[in-house]
Amino acid sequence: MAAVAKPEASTLVEKLETNVEIKASAGQFHHIFTERPHHVSTATPRHIQGCDLHEGDWGKVGTIVIWNYVHDGVAKVAKERIEAVEPEKNLITFRVLEGDLMKEYKSFVITIQVTPAKHGGPGSIVHWHLEYEKISDEVAHPETLLQFCVEMSKEVDEYLLAEDSGVAPSVAL
Repeated sequence: MAAVAKPEASTLVEKLETNVEIKASAGQFHHIFTERPHHVSTATPRHIQGCDLHEGDWGKVGTIVIWNYVHDGVAKVAKERIEAVEPEKNLITFRVLEGDLMKEYKSFVITIQVTPAKHGGPGSIVHWHLEYEKISDEVAHPETLLQFCVEMSKEVDEYLLAEDSGVAPSVAL
């Protein structure tokens, strides 16, 4: 009787994806995450408390940033390296190097790609793609983190629209 063994690692690599409709342009949304991620905390202060440049230049491959965020009511940190930036596709990819996520995942990669709305209409679609390898089968899938991304997208959208209209969004300090 022959048994087929699957490599353990392949059973732990997973993906989660979602799309979020926004009113801002694809370029605006992409720009805030590539060139101005330190403004994301102003746009969505209940989710992101800060984004600091640790090494490199904003929006450049190889740059390392540190995000301070609140997920599931707990303050957390993620040190990430920008793995890819494709302005023509409004795409940026971050790889988590250190921080709270690495307690449960061997690897964690976040890709954000924004496409203009179809048929030339206003708005865009933000596509979040999370690819991760759990340290064990007992680790939960990061569905709540995906929901975090959805909520954050909507708040960033509101911020960008207010910025566009010249109305400064109110931010409680």
